[in-house]
Amino acid sequence: MDSEALDLSRLQPVLPSPLQPAEDERFARHGVTLLLKRDDLIHPDLPGNKWRKLSPNLRAAAGRTVLTFGGAYSNHLRATAAAGRLLGFPTVGVVRGDELAHRALNPSLARCAADGMRLHFVDRAAYREKAAPRVLEGLLSLFGDCVVIPEGGSNALAAQGCTELGHELRGPTGTVAVACGTGGTLAGLAAGLGPGQRALGVPVLRGGFLGEAVRGLQREAFGAPAGQWSLDERFHFGGYARTTPELHAFADDFEDRHGLPVERLYVAKLLYALTVLAGEGAFARGTTVTAVVTGRPWDGGDPGHAPSDSR
Repeated sequence: MDSEALDLSRLQPVLPSPLQPAEDERFARHGVTLLLKRDDLIHPDLPGNKWRKLSPNLRAAAGRTVLTFGGAYSNHLRATAAAGRLLGFPTVGVVRGDELAHRALNPSLARCAADGMRLHFVDRAAYREKAAPRVLEGLLSLFGDCVVIPEGGSNALAAQGCTELGHELRGPTGTVAVACGTGGTLAGLAAGLGPGQRALGVPVLRGGFLGEAVRGLQREAFGAPAGQWSLDERFHFGGYARTTPELHAFADDFEDRHGLPVERLYVAKLLYALTVLAGEGAFARGTTVTAVVTGRPWDGGDPGHAPSDSR
């Protein structure tokens, strides 16, 4: 398959994604307007930042086998597998945790397999070294000529793809906030925003390494730092796939207020963070804040018991 044959437009993505007001007194009382950038509506199988990060990578792959990485409940693996099914190219998913090879597939991995993805389970030590040349060489010797996309889909092409998100939001908002896993969306979003705008990243994992990851992605994608951005690392609720009763109660309430299905592992943490920040006076009166809704709840299984496995 060549690059002309891999026509992503036939998937009929909704672009630009809708921008919706969310009237909420928790923001209004501080003179702040909240908008929701509904990237979750871009495509049913490749929603939000998955579309924006994967689409340039898939064009570059031009129909060759795509090999990528993820945990047992990886949104990225599901999106890649779905893209392979819809566009007709082979996919390989390298899954963290060799113990999973001897268990029945959970609903997320079963969905990947049903979409034609070959699953390859590796032990956690090897997974940590997945970017090492010797590990990649071993994988390519097993699976042949593949295009390798990193965990979470975040690389220079992904960051470049996410600049369009920033372009779509030029003008109507001062701060654009997004939940962050591997940093590709924030790197591109910040680069695409206009003068006087800033991007705010809310990491959903612990560790404090995301800042350097975003800077590295921007150097690869754009040759230098790009745009104004910052991180607030207080709202990970314990890390990847970790939630608390407080977070679930907040998300339930937000759904009731706004009729928005709130994905718990990324979007709920983002919206919770913005509500707290508005109460702290982090946003000047008269300003507009936009929350990027990067995904929707997945009803195929509960990843809440799979820490570190949801990128």
